[in-house]
Amino acid sequence: MISVRLYLDARAAKKGEPCPIKLMLNHRSKTALLSLGISVLPSQWDSRSQLVVNTPSRDSINAYLLERRSTVQNMILRMTSSGELLGLSVTEVKRKIEAALYPDVDASSFFVSRFKDFISRCNANRTREIYQVTLAKVKAFDPHYSSLRFEAITKDWLSKFEVFLSETGCKSVNARAIHLRNIRAVFNDAIDNGVTSAYPFRKFKIKTEATSKRSLSVEQLRSLCACEVLPWQQRYLDVFKLTFFLIGINTIDLLALGKDSITPDGRLVYRRAKTSKLYSIKLEPEAEEIIRRYQGTDHLLCFGDAYKSSHAFCGKLDHGLKSIGQVERVPNPKYTGHGCGHHREVIRCTPLFPFLSIYWARHTWASVAAQLDVPVEVIAHALGHGFGNRTTAIYIDFDLRKVDAANRRVMDWVLYGRR
Repeated sequence: MISVRLYLDARAAKKGEPCPIKLMLNHRSKTALLSLGISVLPSQWDSRSQLVVNTPSRDSINAYLLERRSTVQNMILRMTSSGELLGLSVTEVKRKIEAALYPDVDASSFFVSRFKDFISRCNANRTREIYQVTLAKVKAFDPHYSSLRFEAITKDWLSKFEVFLSETGCKSVNARAIHLRNIRAVFNDAIDNGVTSAYPFRKFKIKTEATSKRSLSVEQLRSLCACEVLPWQQRYLDVFKLTFFLIGINTIDLLALGKDSITPDGRLVYRRAKTSKLYSIKLEPEAEEIIRRYQGTDHLLCFGDAYKSSHAFCGKLDHGLKSIGQVERVPNPKYTGHGCGHHREVIRCTPLFPFLSIYWARHTWASVAAQLDVPVEVIAHALGHGFGNRTTAIYIDFDLRKVDAANRRVMDWVLYGRR
């Protein structure tokens, strides 16, 4: 006879993470586990009574678990009486039970299954990481996540999920908006592929708030470029300047540039990882000089050779930018003379812009262009907002000439004071 009991499967869970509760089927010393779509912390599970404890939703979860166990036990009794299970292994019995419990169910109709498929199709590693965080949030919020269908995600579900996010670390409105937009993206993908027609975002509106200004003034930018830097800071300042000269190119795209990214007519052509849109930027002499200084072996730049993760490089880059400032050489109080093991002077650096990050290069370019009365539509094209649309090649070339001129104007004003 096949025995059925509830089991907390903690084998693959990390410390402090929820573990899935499964039905364990045991037959002739062989076992198979049947997923139920419920996860709890080990401290919330009483293995002796096979009940969930220490959680406000324990009554509804326990009722569901007991109903599932009872249903499976009755199915096994009926199939045993009819002889359907004769000679089957416990794994084959499990498959028959799953087929009976979920007849004609397409795995893609489950939200989490579709979400995982969506993640696997993301091009950029960082994008996949962000979506993985959203998926983890969904799993922590909904105990029935593995059997969650698109139709079950309603306006009310999203509202409760938003509250859950605010109570579990996402204090910022915009941080919560990232997770909600990720869920919306999966819905849009599922609708485009005919998986579902449900769309709760017609009634649920994602809230956002304006972010603080992240652009330097022209005077601040000139101060940064003219600032005395320590040898280890020079490369980070150069990357900031190169990013600015390339109209705020994203760091992940900068590191991924190949040797063939520069065309014979002196343009940098690449496809942005995040959006797959094609960019074409005229290389000005100031940008070419920095590129020659940091030539790579396999990539256009040596940073692309050295760093597999743009996220890791951004961390060091932002740290370096924040540290740039006024350099002072002061007497070393530990210096006592020849042979003391200490230098006569020590270097102190007072940060000029302790809030600075590489993002500021892109925002600053747009801000300076606007101050020079560059038309908004040209700024949009320069930042890539207009690329990739259904536009004829003639119009694209015309727009690129305008972008080229705008970039030269911005650089001339910042570097040489020429409008």
